[in-house]
Amino acid sequence: MVDQVRLFFVGEGRPVRDLHRQLEAVFEEDGYPIAMVELDEAADRHEISIYADAEDETAEERIRSAAPDLSINREELPEIDWVTASLQGLKPVRAGRFLVHGHHDRDRLQPSDIGIEIEAGLAFGTGHHGTTAGCLTVIGEVVRRENPRWMLDLGTGSAVLAIAMAKLTRRRVLATDIDPVAVRVAVENARLNQVGDLVRGETAIGFAHRAIAAAAPLDLIVANILAKPLMRLAPEMRNHLVPGGSVILSGILQRQRNAVIAAYVAQGFRHIRTLPLEGWVTLHLKR
Repeated sequence: MVDQVRLFFVGEGRPVRDLHRQLEAVFEEDGYPIAMVELDEAADRHEISIYADAEDETAEERIRSAAPDLSINREELPEIDWVTASLQGLKPVRAGRFLVHGHHDRDRLQPSDIGIEIEAGLAFGTGHHGTTAGCLTVIGEVVRRENPRWMLDLGTGSAVLAIAMAKLTRRRVLATDIDPVAVRVAVENARLNQVGDLVRGETAIGFAHRAIAAAAPLDLIVANILAKPLMRLAPEMRNHLVPGGSVILSGILQRQRNAVIAAYVAQGFRHIRTLPLEGWVTLHLKR
């Protein structure tokens, strides 16, 4: 049975971004999800997808009314229990001492493992992406050597990284995200992993929150977001770190590595290590 259809097309530059905003308004009352995914950063090429009810015969017409010359593709999406389906293919992921797993794989934990139980849900970060696994590996190394007291997980998603820091150190970790849904999920995940008293979730854009100001200067900041925002945040990273403090950065493609490092070196950071994984890199730098 077909439950939904995905109507999608590709565009470049400012016109496709403007069209994305226009279509959000067109489909706002229907509550149809609209996603824009970057296909090619250099060419500024993006794909826009609208997920419409299969019975809605007007959705494609409304897209064409906004952009008559578009080449629109259509994909039928059958009715599926996506949570169950995703969990069936979600295998435990090992990163250093950490084992990220769903509840159905609790029996795979070994006595020496630090288990992090995360279900496929609304927030990014189940440990199965190379950026999350890379951060977990580097967190284990940095915490062992530096024993940080004040820590921030900036852009926490599902709170995998905040939970990891809390479990390793048994100290408080501030976990922030721009998405309030992600923050709610992060807090729930921290409770599930018995560190609800150590992980504090807050909705914040960048460093603009009184909780971050109150916690600064920090010993360790972890940020698994994207290269361009990380580069813009370099001055604030420095301002919120103790001298000798560390940042662990990911969400960075291999070809973006040098630009991100240069942005941080310009702010007085020293590059310590690059960990490549699945086409992504995780960086460790020290102020």
